Amino acid sequence: MAGASHYTLPLPRFDKPVKALIVVAPYYRDIADMMIEGARATLEAAGATHELIEVPGALEVPAAIGQAFRMADFDVFVALGCVIRGETTHYDTVCNDSSRGLTLLGLQGVCLGNGILTVENMEQAIVRADPKDQNKGGGAAAAALHLLALARRWGAPKGGVGFRPVDPVQLAKGGDTV
Repeated sequence: MAGASHYTLPLPRFDKPVKALIVVAPYYRDIADMMIEGARATLEAAGATHELIEVPGALEVPAAIGQAFRMADFDVFVALGCVIRGETTHYDTVCNDSSRGLTLLGLQGVCLGNGILTVENMEQAIVRADPKDQNKGGGAAAAALHLLALARRWGAPKGGVGFRPVDPVQLAKGGDTV
């Protein structure tokens, strides 16, 4: 519906510091820069610190977030990029697989916001990326912050599923790792 207003939740407040990682695929540099601006402003408004990394394309965004989640110390992740429909089915693959990768990370407990735009043309991308218009970069940052607020409210995970991690000391001794 044209001209419809959209409700936006107020940003959560945090007692402990929040460290964010913004992961951006800057294929369309101007769009990426607008989204980064919106994400940074939202994170800073919530008192979060942030780092920024760039990856080659939207398909690499979930992989980079997955690596950082396992190997670094970030509380939230903001996925940014833009995929504009072209003449081939590559658009569908990139949109579906990047979204699926981010969804799977979220289901594993990663607090992330998906700001990868999937649009028909550059005009749609500009409207969605512009911090003074739809501000989807800021919206992705806000989504990640809201998920972190829920995670902190509910506390630490109750336990892992599947295999237990290998104990490197026991493994070096030739002991049972199960």
